[in-house]
Amino acid sequence: MNRLSYCYLLFIVLAISCQQNQKEKEKKELPRIAIAGLGIESSTFSPALTNEEAFHAQIGDSIFTKYPFLQKDSLDRNRAQWIPTLVGKSLPGGTVTREAYESLVDKTLKLLKENGPYDGLFFDIHGAMSVVGLKDAEGDLIKRIREVIGPDVLISTSMDLHGNVTEQLAKHTDLITCYRMAPHEDAIESKKRAVDNLLERLENGKGRPNFKAWVPVPILLPGEKTSTRIEPGKGLYAKVPEVANQEGVIDAAIWIGYAWADEPRNHAVVMVTGDDKEKVAKGAETLARSFWEVRNQFEFVAPTATLDESLKLALESKEHPYMISDMGDNPTAGGAGDVTWTLEKLLARPEFKSENGPSLIYASIPGPEFVGKAIEIGVGGKIKAKAGAAVDHRFSGPLELEGTIEAIKHGDKNAEVEVVVKIGSIHVIVTKKRKPYHFLSDFTNLGLNPKETDIVVVKIGYLVPELYDMRGDWIMALTPGGVDQDLERLGYKGIKRPMFPLDKDMDNPDLSARFIPASNITD
Repeated sequence: MNRLSYCYLLFIVLAISCQQNQKEKEKKELPRIAIAGLGIESSTFSPALTNEEAFHAQIGDSIFTKYPFLQKDSLDRNRAQWIPTLVGKSLPGGTVTREAYESLVDKTLKLLKENGPYDGLFFDIHGAMSVVGLKDAEGDLIKRIREVIGPDVLISTSMDLHGNVTEQLAKHTDLITCYRMAPHEDAIESKKRAVDNLLERLENGKGRPNFKAWVPVPILLPGEKTSTRIEPGKGLYAKVPEVANQEGVIDAAIWIGYAWADEPRNHAVVMVTGDDKEKVAKGAETLARSFWEVRNQFEFVAPTATLDESLKLALESKEHPYMISDMGDNPTAGGAGDVTWTLEKLLARPEFKSENGPSLIYASIPGPEFVGKAIEIGVGGKIKAKAGAAVDHRFSGPLELEGTIEAIKHGDKNAEVEVVVKIGSIHVIVTKKRKPYHFLSDFTNLGLNPKETDIVVVKIGYLVPELYDMRGDWIMALTPGGVDQDLERLGYKGIKRPMFPLDKDMDNPDLSARFIPASNITD
């Protein structure tokens, strides 16, 4: 090799080395951001208890699958060094056992300790988790996380608008936002907003906001009355971006709160964060007053009736499928999902006794013993076995279902096994474990065609988008269960009073902004 070739080769090696060093330097300079969170809506009015396995906890890089905006080579993925620890999300249900909570928290804290230090934390929660022996589960969780990661790490929290925000949660988070739509069609958008706010404050060096305004609003309403599809919810939430998009404001949010837990934190809240004190305070107070002023205008998002009245309308209707929401035991609001009251009434109706009667799909009822027996018998066989009311038998006991097995499907994440049994003109979906039925594919995968069915009864509140678009007509049946829509029947003892609408004639509350101390300021 001549001298010229040697020098050229040396130059190439040095250039590659410099390039690699620069990339390493850039990588080292990217902020280190952890991801953690637990999410569930827990009805304290349901006898059900939620165990650890219900959270389907993901650890490490598998967590990225939850967030389309953090996929490999996405913009946000390349703006930081991400350290996903533990994220667990459960179907809504009953109170979480203390053992399950402590186990999940211990695992989260251990992973955070092992992988620090951090510049930021993306805290992904629902906000309505009740735990045996605790009055503010998410507040407890974030406080314990703070003790591990330290007071100077920037935390950005993403929540469901049906969550609850206590002063403790507000203190230990720095940035916070929630969904702005119900149904939650903006869930991913809202989580991305929480991440983008975090990245921006780390990149521009501004860090935690100068001000966090918190306004508790003494209103407690179910989601079925506060949908953003219709007024006044639609107009109320349209005001949120008007506040959030101001110069000097980072984010603004309204939490409706969670109606089916009996804790002091269960009420609406408004929060605004930012660096302009006047705009932050004024924005929070404007949103809180706007909420209070329309409190009497909230109505159910669809007509409501008793089950008998609902069936009468459905049977007379020419619009199909006629959707009936079996609201009291809605598993996506915290119901046990195994109340048999509605199904018992349906099976007793003479209209459905013959296989040539009006077609009806009932989704669904858990019955692990029924499912086990169905697997033994197989598709096409006759079955007679009991299902339902293993957890919530306050309104009706287990039902003996006798019919023909038309489908068996294995492998669903929530149900594990699903069985379709034909009883008269009713197709009953029986599951090994409870499952919500929100998508057309939930039915068609079982050989059912809801679009061509006369009546579809689903354990749900307001219809999610696919069911809403599918409906011929729709009514919400006021049925019993752990998420009874008649809040006055629930018998609250732990919430703060007065509370609208339980105390309809209450005085106007103090809706002035309360500034929450920064997370690094000790009490």
